Amino acid sequence: MSAEYTEDVRLAHVIADQVDALTMARFRSMDFTVESKPDLTPVTDVDRGAEELVRALLGRHRGRDAILGEEGGQTGHSSRKWVVDPIDGTKNFVRGVPVWATLIALMDGDQVVTGVVSAPALQRRWWASKGGGAWTGRSLSQGRRISVSKVDRVEDASLSYSSLNGWADRGQFEQFLRLMVSCWRTRAYGDFWSYMLLAEGAVDIAAEPELETWDLAALIPIVTEAGGRFTGIEGGDPLTEKCAVASNGLLHEEVLAALRPSSGC
Repeated sequence: MSAEYTEDVRLAHVIADQVDALTMARFRSMDFTVESKPDLTPVTDVDRGAEELVRALLGRHRGRDAILGEEGGQTGHSSRKWVVDPIDGTKNFVRGVPVWATLIALMDGDQVVTGVVSAPALQRRWWASKGGGAWTGRSLSQGRRISVSKVDRVEDASLSYSSLNGWADRGQFEQFLRLMVSCWRTRAYGDFWSYMLLAEGAVDIAAEPELETWDLAALIPIVTEAGGRFTGIEGGDPLTEKCAVASNGLLHEEVLAALRPSSGC
């Protein structure tokens, strides 16, 4: 683990432990309220409670750092900024599907330097820090290093995605369908899990057309420290483009070319 960010990673794990306890208790009991946000996506009192817990813990241990959260927006103006998605996969959470996670990232300036993804219903956690590799396990002391696959042809690749509607909204529905057909295998593992499977080498390509900073930040260092590549659909910064193409690196340029409106693929 990168010595520079060791204590930040440790803190993110401590926070994730406490949030996991909160979210799992409510997930098992299913005693939460569900509302619709202005963008018609669901939010529960568990989302809000989990983010409030993260903010309280960061306030205690990193009081000078800024925080950006899905539910509470941004507070603070430090160049060090924690980015939090309390429950990535809320639609799964409310339906009893165990594929959801708490995402915790640290940005230093414009760069994401630490990411932790904790999926307690799957009993899985992933983390990375700049220069320290990518890891998975139940805790820091029980982690194993992970790396992306060596698949070097799209026709041999496994592609994961979340949904198709956003591709139609971008005007790239046909391009994405052609990419899907050209791959060996496609599955909609969805949300954070597509990218964690990619970092482990189980998936070779993951892509989503519509994302926010809190959806993306924690995923980026885990994929890149595992040896992969993570960009927007146009090949730039995913945090700027608000979308994602992730791959094992070997396939990346071919995937970007296939998704270009003028590619003719």
